[in-house]
Amino acid sequence: MTNSTLSRPRHNRRIAGVCAGLAERWGMRPGTVRLLFVLSCLLPGPQFVAYLVLWVMMPSR
Repeated sequence: MTNSTLSRPRHNRRIAGVCAGLAERWGMRPGTVRLLFVLSCLLPGPQFVAYLVLWVMMPSR
């Protein structure tokens, strides 16, 4: 079952909980989302900026 709201969990965090929150929202495993994020950092783009924005915008629960 996927979470209907986007928020950062207090458990299963590594840095800020952004990947864990996205994983819960999309019904995926947090490790998979973390791996996809790290792999995406090999490509050009604003991945770190997007992570920081999500960190600020996503409420913690």
